[in-house]
Amino acid sequence: MAKLLIRDLAGVVSPAGTHAPLRGPAGMSKLDAYEDAYVLCEDGRLSAVGRMSDLGALDGDVEELDGRGRSVVPGLVDCHTHACFAGDRADEFSRRAAGATYEELHAAGGGILSTVGATRAAGEEGLAVALARHRAWMLAAGTTTFEAKSGYGLDRDTELAQLRVIREAGGIPTWLGAHAVPPEFPDADAYLDFALEEVLPEAARLAEAADVFLERSAFDAAHARRYLVACRDAGLSLRLHADQFTEGGGIQLAIELGARSVDHLEATGPEGVQALARSDVAAVLLPVAAVFLGRPMPPGHDLLEAGAIVALATDFNPGSAFCERLPVAMTLACTQMGLGPVAALAACTVNAAHVLGRADRVGRIAPGYDADLVLLDTRDWRHLAYHFAGDIVAAVIKDGVVAWTR
Repeated sequence: MAKLLIRDLAGVVSPAGTHAPLRGPAGMSKLDAYEDAYVLCEDGRLSAVGRMSDLGALDGDVEELDGRGRSVVPGLVDCHTHACFAGDRADEFSRRAAGATYEELHAAGGGILSTVGATRAAGEEGLAVALARHRAWMLAAGTTTFEAKSGYGLDRDTELAQLRVIREAGGIPTWLGAHAVPPEFPDADAYLDFALEEVLPEAARLAEAADVFLERSAFDAAHARRYLVACRDAGLSLRLHADQFTEGGGIQLAIELGARSVDHLEATGPEGVQALARSDVAAVLLPVAAVFLGRPMPPGHDLLEAGAIVALATDFNPGSAFCERLPVAMTLACTQMGLGPVAALAACTVNAAHVLGRADRVGRIAPGYDADLVLLDTRDWRHLAYHFAGDIVAAVIKDGVVAWTR
């Protein structure tokens, strides 16, 4: 494989240091930065970064990218998506604009269950085509590493098909077997009986983590505990959707069970903030969903100040966050949640990689890390968050290869 040299860059920026996760204002406000710089990739890894004046002669074949007037940041890491789905919910979007609430739509058979029908009907081949399209959108916005959940099958065959499709697309699969109760089951207990007996054994071989939607319209804390303990015993890491609409004990359960993260937190109050700050459970913030549903923003500033592990993701899904662009989440984090651009960058690189168990490989620009980079068509990398939905990604490098270019 030829070396890839990005040269004459106006700037290279990366969250400072080598440890993960980053916590608190001090830990999330520092950058390793170079001006008039280069980045060298070899065999899919980053081999050197520094000032152009320190670049020596290179042997062998070298592909060069001109970085003049441009800057580079680490490839972005989206640690919470539902990108493997079929169909859309544009009609639901219209009804919500006319005043229907998320919970009203869900109770009427819309919401998650409407996507379940389309996803079941698509089959594995159709899901692969849909995810390839969605993956291309994410890549063009700078996402080089992504997690995706099942949860739109809620039967054995479709749940496992989703997990296979995610793995084959290079994503990190999470079994969201407890997303909603499908209509063929009378209640949550009956559905969990089925899911844990019939789906979990194979899901545990395909997925890396398990997730549950702990909310009054889905599964309560007792259901979530039963599901998560079984998944933990099967070898899966644990994650939770919690506090999106109500505080239902999700934070306490996540801490008790040693979950990787608790995600959403739009309804989290001061006690929940302090509990997370004292724990090793990451708070994954999803501001696009808050905007879509007209919900309060998660308490990002309070979590950051208290010293919690703060990560940032899109929640890309067809119903409550139809947005694949992490830079939009960064803009909302800066304008609506009180995070600065440096903290927002750390939240969707190093800390998001930590949530996915990959902080030693992705999320930084440093020798030995995967050669995942985003080349920006601006000298000042802060435009990634500052230019709201701006078309500033010039190229995306994945494993040392130019994977997308504008």
